[in-house]
Amino acid sequence: VLVPDLYGNWAERARTFRTLSEAKKELAKAVAGKNPNGAMTLAQWHERHWSAIEASVRPGTARAYAVAWRRRVRPTLGHLKLEAITSPLIETAMVGWECSPSTKVDALALISRLLDAARRARIIDYNPAREIKRPTQDASTSPTSRALTMPQVTRMLELIPAGVYRRYAAALVFTGMRAGEATAIRVRDVDLAQGVLRVSRSFSPGLNGELIEQSPKSHKERQVPIVQAFLPYVDEAMTGKGPDDLLFSGPSGGRLVAANFRRAVDWATIRTALARPDLRVHDLRHTFATILFDAGASAPDVQAVLGHSSLQVTERYSRAREGVARRAGAVFDRLTGDGYGTDMAQRPAGPGL
Repeated sequence: VLVPDLYGNWAERARTFRTLSEAKKELAKAVAGKNPNGAMTLAQWHERHWSAIEASVRPGTARAYAVAWRRRVRPTLGHLKLEAITSPLIETAMVGWECSPSTKVDALALISRLLDAARRARIIDYNPAREIKRPTQDASTSPTSRALTMPQVTRMLELIPAGVYRRYAAALVFTGMRAGEATAIRVRDVDLAQGVLRVSRSFSPGLNGELIEQSPKSHKERQVPIVQAFLPYVDEAMTGKGPDDLLFSGPSGGRLVAANFRRAVDWATIRTALARPDLRVHDLRHTFATILFDAGASAPDVQAVLGHSSLQVTERYSRAREGVARRAGAVFDRLTGDGYGTDMAQRPAGPGL
């Protein structure tokens, strides 16, 4: 009989039966249990099922999945039969993908969706991608390490000429909105009496690069504060506009696009001036979240303002664990008193030792 090993290779294994009748029964069971579509490759299944996946996710996610399939999944796993794909095979492929952890997560998510669909179609018995631990960011790329300091925030805004682009940068760093959310804010979303902006829409690129207006990533409306440092920018942005006008529009009144913003403000020069060659526009959101935690805001409050789906995501921005060993040591020292360690280290041994 043929059986698969851990890496999806089929190998012959000899079995003996007492009678020819028993051998025929076992062969019939093996043939009956084999799905006729089991020999389909992952690439063939992707071609058949991709439209269903594309229709079930946001355009930006579909675009990320399409890139993941073209650059990573198809070259390494596309040729394998669905029934031959195992967790070790997927993990081996992931090791060879030269990309960031978040990009690997996109590729793994696509594989999992494809194999989940194959399981529902009774082509395979289980989804091996669900057994794989998601790649995580290392400490050097954690949100808190990517955040700007307040002097750097001030310097960044000084480097951007006064006007639409400085106002847009201020909106990102002083509210924590995602780039697409800030571009979709309209004048009617401003509530100066309550000191908040209502975030209910977002502009995101579609599969072909066109801007699509849709709900925020969390699919929930939320409010973000208009802090004192941000209020002058809001007042400027509202001047001469009607309720349905975009609050943070481009120089000609149209929609702002993050790529155009980076080009217009010469983002490379800003990176150099701040000594942050890796600085991204999205790091302005990280900056706001980190400052909130540093100022003493609670995790549920920060979660609500940022629109995170879980507290676990929000707590990545907290520095609460930094210095925990030092604080724990200080508690112990207060209990034992000054000089305890020196006294014990020099005290002679007692009787019987």
